[in-house]
Amino acid sequence: MKLKCLILTVLISLIGCSNEQQSEQLGFVTNGVGSFWVIASKGVEHAAKEFSVQTEVHMPAEGVSDQKRIIQTLLARGIDGIAVSPIDPENQTDLLNEAAANTFLITHDSDAPNSNRLCFIGIDNYSAGRECGKLVKEALPDGGNLMIFVGRLEQLNAQQRRQGVIDELMNRSFQPTRRDPNDAPISNDKYTIIDTRTDQFDYAKAKSQVEDAIAKYPQLDGVIGLFAYNPPMALKAIKEAGKINQIKIIAFDEEDETLQGIMDGHIYGTVVQNPYQYGYESVRILAGLARGDQSVLPPEGYLDIPARKITHDNVEKFWSNLKGLTGKTN
Repeated sequence: MKLKCLILTVLISLIGCSNEQQSEQLGFVTNGVGSFWVIASKGVEHAAKEFSVQTEVHMPAEGVSDQKRIIQTLLARGIDGIAVSPIDPENQTDLLNEAAANTFLITHDSDAPNSNRLCFIGIDNYSAGRECGKLVKEALPDGGNLMIFVGRLEQLNAQQRRQGVIDELMNRSFQPTRRDPNDAPISNDKYTIIDTRTDQFDYAKAKSQVEDAIAKYPQLDGVIGLFAYNPPMALKAIKEAGKINQIKIIAFDEEDETLQGIMDGHIYGTVVQNPYQYGYESVRILAGLARGDQSVLPPEGYLDIPARKITHDNVEKFWSNLKGLTGKTN
């Protein structure tokens, strides 16, 4: 599955005002292209209708440079508010502060706490990582050798998820700012995290990384996919290697292939976010701010959208509810 090197821009123009005044224009900028963001766009669309605003969803396919161009284009057009999931928050602070100086800026999914953004909408990614670690413990109660796969580690959410998984498996104290380097295995008396591999949102590479790990480490017991597309790519690689149920898969996010894998018993479980709410709440807050209502801002600048664990016991109900939100019929 190879993504073309294009900017995928979804324009959702929804004018809900009954008078002749132009409604507020808001931008929702993701950190990549994927079905996770399609779910979020449904939340954007529904909130746009409810709050009578015009919205645009932009999905950069080529990383930081594309995201920068999108944000600068929105600013040049005089956008009334932007919600962004920063790709590289440490190196994008100047850009984000430029946006914050010219419009209402909030972050979602992945935060940029050192910027002048007004609030962050999302899960506590470190805690969610620890929940993912608990799923690993359930899937491999006697311990084992593990590999972590993720799109990129520049994003704060990826760093926090990875660290949460590691700290839970190593039975460490709760410390979200801890960072383990990725230059040596991490182990205790039960679990060994052999390595963390990144793929920069290249789906073919995501699959080949798992294939390489299977070949290099015959003792591999489990793989952990931290971005939405990682678990489906891991499942394909493990199926083709004939190692279904020999190598456990523990997932993040709610890709259809992941949920089907859980129903089939091929994936142990997943920790899900709520991208629909990311989209909906981003529009709700930005619409309020654009209309002078500061009360829409959450306390302490953080709107917590709790993570949930999905296993075989609750996957059918969860998936049914998700289909209802997104309008899917099968």
